[in-house]
Amino acid sequence: DHACLDTVTLNTAISACEKGGKWEKASELYSLMRQTSLEWDTITVNAVISACEKCGKWQKALQLFNVMPQIRVESNTITYSAAMSACEKGGEWENALRLFSAMVHSSVESSTITCNAMISACEKGGSWEKALYLFSEMARLNVESDIISFNSTISACEKAG
Repeated sequence: DHACLDTVTLNTAISACEKGGKWEKASELYSLMRQTSLEWDTITVNAVISACEKCGKWQKALQLFNVMPQIRVESNTITYSAAMSACEKGGEWENALRLFSAMVHSSVESSTITCNAMISACEKGGSWEKALYLFSEMARLNVESDIISFNSTISACEKAG
């Protein structure tokens, strides 16, 4: 019986699954929402993408990200950050870079976290030039750099020799 379920309750449960590293359960709850008359929203999708990201399921995160326009859910900075982070953790820096480019072109605001995820993805992918470029782009995008930005950029350059 799903009579007592609502969007807020399921979003909370999905977020708890994300924090507990239970991406399968988060995905099940998301599927339950899609099968009922409950509305899913950006918060719902962000929580499921984040759960996938935390469990190293970059393909699932990307799949969900890509279906967002079809299910009429808007993406935001958190959506892009989680999807990019999932790709970064999966060693898919080129996919992360494509997401970053799409984010910039869609006028979704960049954040320090988003840029750091990108720089880190490039660093892990051995692309120090792109890491350095992204670091310099932070100022143009009015995104504040932090110690992680500096360390990831330095590490990318260091790995290049």
